[in-house]
Amino acid sequence: MRYTVIGLFLLVVIASQGQVIHPVSYEDIMPGGEMRTRALKNFDRLESAIYTPEKVFPVQHEITSIDWPGDYEGRIILGLTLQARATHRTPRYLEELIRLIPQKVNVKGYLGPVMTDSIREQQLSGHGWFLRALCEYYNWKKDPAVKKHIEQIIQNLALPTRGYHKMYPIDPSQRNRTTGGAVGTSQAFIGRWVLSSDIGCDFIFMDGVVQAYSIVPSPELKQLIDEMINRFLEVDLKGISAQTHATLTGIRALLRYYELTGNANLLKQAQARYLLYRNMAMTANYENYNWFGRPEWTEPCAIIDAYMVANQLWMYTRTPLFMEDAHHIYFNAIGHTQRANGGFGLDNCPSDTTHLLQVKTYEAYWCCTMRGGEGLASAISYNYFTGDGSVNIPFFSNNTARFRVGGGDLVLEQRTCYPFEGTVELEVKQSSARQAVALALFIPQGAVNPKIWVDGKPVSFTRKQQFAYIRTRLQEGMIILYTFDMEVKTTLLQAGTKKEDPGGCYSFQYGPLQLGFTTLHEKKLDQVPVFTRTGRESWMVNSTGMVLTPVYHLLSPEVRESGVYSRQVLFTIHSKTNELK
Repeated sequence: MRYTVIGLFLLVVIASQGQVIHPVSYEDIMPGGEMRTRALKNFDRLESAIYTPEKVFPVQHEITSIDWPGDYEGRIILGLTLQARATHRTPRYLEELIRLIPQKVNVKGYLGPVMTDSIREQQLSGHGWFLRALCEYYNWKKDPAVKKHIEQIIQNLALPTRGYHKMYPIDPSQRNRTTGGAVGTSQAFIGRWVLSSDIGCDFIFMDGVVQAYSIVPSPELKQLIDEMINRFLEVDLKGISAQTHATLTGIRALLRYYELTGNANLLKQAQARYLLYRNMAMTANYENYNWFGRPEWTEPCAIIDAYMVANQLWMYTRTPLFMEDAHHIYFNAIGHTQRANGGFGLDNCPSDTTHLLQVKTYEAYWCCTMRGGEGLASAISYNYFTGDGSVNIPFFSNNTARFRVGGGDLVLEQRTCYPFEGTVELEVKQSSARQAVALALFIPQGAVNPKIWVDGKPVSFTRKQQFAYIRTRLQEGMIILYTFDMEVKTTLLQAGTKKEDPGGCYSFQYGPLQLGFTTLHEKKLDQVPVFTRTGRESWMVNSTGMVLTPVYHLLSPEVRESGVYSRQVLFTIHSKTNELK
C-alpha cells in the first residue's frame, strides 16, 4: 500500500501540453535480453498442453472457467496474438483457435448460454476478453470473418443489455464484500443481475466493448458505452470493495475511450481512480490487493493492468510519477510473479502489518498466465514512444528498433545493464534521417550524476519532466552512451504508531529494485542501515551482516509454494536516535 498521497494537481495535467505520443509498433521492434527471455518463456507456456485447442474449447470446461464463457478463450487468444506480434514468432495453435469459433458459439454468435431473463455478469466479463482478443487479432490480420464475430457479439450480447448497466448494483450494503476466491463465482441475484464475487467485473466487459467500438462504431454502441462509463464513475470503489483487476480494466476502458473521443474528463477520471488504487490497494512491492480493503492475495491480471495504466497515463500526461510506477511494477511485481515455467502466480500482500513476501499460489493458469502474455508484449512496445518528433526512451532493455524520424528511417540497437547499473548504450545501425533527431532518455528517480556521450565526447542535455533531451544528427555507426549512478535508498512506508515500533516501517530500494532478506521470521533493525554492495545483486547491511537481494528474479525455480521461500521486504527500525536521511 502506497501511503504517499499524490496531490490533486496531477488531476489537471492533460496531454494538451504537447503532441500525443504512442508506443513503437510491434513490427518495428525486436526484443532481446531479459524481455525476450520472459516473453518467450511465457509464449512456451501458452502453447503447453493446457492451452491446446481441445482444452480451450472443451466439451465441458473445468471448474476454473465453467461459469465464465469467453474468459479462457479470450485470454488465450489475446495472449497468443500479442505475443506473436511482439516476439515475431509464429504461434502453433492460434489459427486453429480462430477457425473453431464458428463451431463453438451459440445461435446468437457468442459463447455460453443465450441470455434471456437474467444478465450474467461473468458471461459479460468473459466476453470482455473475447472481444479484446478478436479486436487485437482483427487489427493484426484484418480477417473479415473475425470482424463478423465482433459484430455479432455486439449486436446480440452487448446491445441488448442497454438500460441495465445504469442499474448495475453499486450500493455497498447490497454487495457481499467478504467472500470470493481466486476463481470468481456467481453469488447474488439483484434485479436482473446475476452478480459475481469479482465485484465490478461488468467493467471488464466495458473495455472489450470500447475496443469493439473502434472497429464497428455505431450510435447505439456509443449509447451503451456512455451508460457503462457513467455507472463506473458512480462506483465507490473502496466502499463496494471492488476487485482491483476489474477496476483497473475499467480504467483502461476510460483511457481507450479518451483516445477515441478526446474527452479530457475521461483522462482526469482515469488518473483519479488509478491514484486511489495506488494509495489504497497496492502492496509494498507494487503488486495489488485482489479487492479494495482486502489484502488477501495478489493477482498478476491486475498487476498487468496497473502496469499498462501507468504507462498510458504517462503517455497522455508526461507526469514522471506514472513512469516511476511502471518501472517499479515491472521489476518488483511482474518480475516477481512470473514463475519458472513462464506462467504467473499469486503472492501474499506485504503491507504495514505483513512484512514478508511469500508465494500464495504457484500459478493461476486459468487467468494470470494468459494475461501475462499481453503484459509482456506491451512491455516490449513500451520501450519507445514516438509521435512528437522525438524518440522517447522511458525504459531500458536490450532490443533493436526502427523509427521514422528526421525525414528518414532510423534503426537503433540498445544495450544496457539496467536495472543493476545505470548504463545504456545506443548504437545507430542505420540512418537516412536528413535532419537532427531529438532523443529523450528517462532519468529514474534517485538517479544521480546523469551524463551523455556521443562517440566518446560528453554532450550537454536539457532536463525536462525527468528526461534528458539531446538533439543531434544521427549517422550509421554512431554510439550514444548514457550513464547515471544509483545507490540504495531507505524509504519510510508508514510512521510508527506503537511504543514498541517508534521508528516506523521502511523499505530499501536500489534504483527501481525492491530489496529483500531471505528469512521465514521477521528481523528488526536497531538503526537506519548503511549498505555495502557485495555483488551484482547483493547488498550487505554493515551493522548486522544481513545480505539483501532484489525480489526481482528472472524465472527463478526457488520462487514457489514450498514453505521455504520467504523474503522480508519491510523492516521496523527501533532506534529513536537514528533519523532517516
